[in-house]
Amino acid sequence: MVTEMKTTMTKSVNAVVAVTLALLTCAPWCIYSQQPHQLMVNMTTVRNAPALGAFCLDGSLPAYHIHRGFGAGARNWLLQFEGGGWCNDIDSCLERAKTRRGSTHLMSKWEVFSGILSNNASLNPDFYNWNRVKIRYCDGASFAGDAVYKNGTTLLYFRGQKIWEAIILDLLPKGLGKARKALLSGCSAGGLAAFLHCDDFTKYVPSNASVKCLSDAGFFLDERDIGLNHTMRSFYKDLVSLQGVEKNLDKNCTGSLPFPELCIFPQYALRFITPPFFILNSAYDVYQFHHGLVPSSADPRGHWNRCKLDPAACNPAQLDVLQGFRRDMLVALALFYKYSARGGMYINSCFAHCQSESQDTWFGVDSPRIHNKTIAEAVGDWYFSRRITNKEVDCAYPCDTTCHNLIPANTSSGLVEDLN
Repeated sequence: MVTEMKTTMTKSVNAVVAVTLALLTCAPWCIYSQQPHQLMVNMTTVRNAPALGAFCLDGSLPAYHIHRGFGAGARNWLLQFEGGGWCNDIDSCLERAKTRRGSTHLMSKWEVFSGILSNNASLNPDFYNWNRVKIRYCDGASFAGDAVYKNGTTLLYFRGQKIWEAIILDLLPKGLGKARKALLSGCSAGGLAAFLHCDDFTKYVPSNASVKCLSDAGFFLDERDIGLNHTMRSFYKDLVSLQGVEKNLDKNCTGSLPFPELCIFPQYALRFITPPFFILNSAYDVYQFHHGLVPSSADPRGHWNRCKLDPAACNPAQLDVLQGFRRDMLVALALFYKYSARGGMYINSCFAHCQSESQDTWFGVDSPRIHNKTIAEAVGDWYFSRRITNKEVDCAYPCDTTCHNLIPANTSSGLVEDLN
């Protein structure tokens, strides 16, 4: 019995030693991969929004979530536009108004802050102690519309521009008006909003503040689909017309093109943006792949369905089309890549859409990498000017083994649907 007890105790001690050594060996990576709790942040409603005419589609009040900065980051601000598609006709906007994408009444009142919004230094080393704000999306036009639709029985507010202004004005007395550093960012439709509002943002913060902008999965291309139709261009044209967006597009851009509505595309507006800009995008962005390049209207028999669900299932002809899309994206970014001294880029080859708000893709032990650099490291190096060059472009699919290919399960939803 004594011998058995000694053996058991020896095994227990060895087990403790083994676990201790493992923890010591894997730190700091263990910190990245283990999240003891999620940071939940409550919603703040903008009570004075009606004075500005700022309403969500259904007439509800706009809102945001704020988590206060601390220490050295107490006077730095990160604003993140929420994404979630668009609506470009009355029917789709009416439907949207009955969902969380068109009404703050139907939104979750608490939001998880992760990735670039995290308050954990080991999960978000450069922005964890900043004031971090998530701006809720409820207008359906990337915070850029300014119109109202009334027909006697139906009332829809297309007030994205006013929502943006109301939220900024609500934040100014809370410290944004005295910001030292500021980063305006966003994902998907929110990433497009970052392009549309980057210059405007500088008007609200002190002139000596360091102001920069980041778009995550917001570089939507003016690209023909596989049927050679301008699906995205047509969609955005209707969106701009319905929601009164044109007057809020960059005036230098609209004056330079025969079709002013094209300035909603970042590839045409980018050269007119003054603050330093960082473009984070997949060269095979799944939203654009599924809804711009291969919309259901261009593939009625579903020949692309397997390829949409799994890139490994794409046949050689389909891969050629995808490689062509990547080439077109890089061509559209060529001047920015070559001549923007203050700009940054991270164009990876992952089949994904939005990579800054997810901890797994932002900064973790198995996060995507280009030249062994995570997205968080690339964005931080660019913002704080830690490197001379801040433009990373991945090799073509399927060379990158670090990718998280985040393919949505439903490939049949239309362009106005949310893929998140």
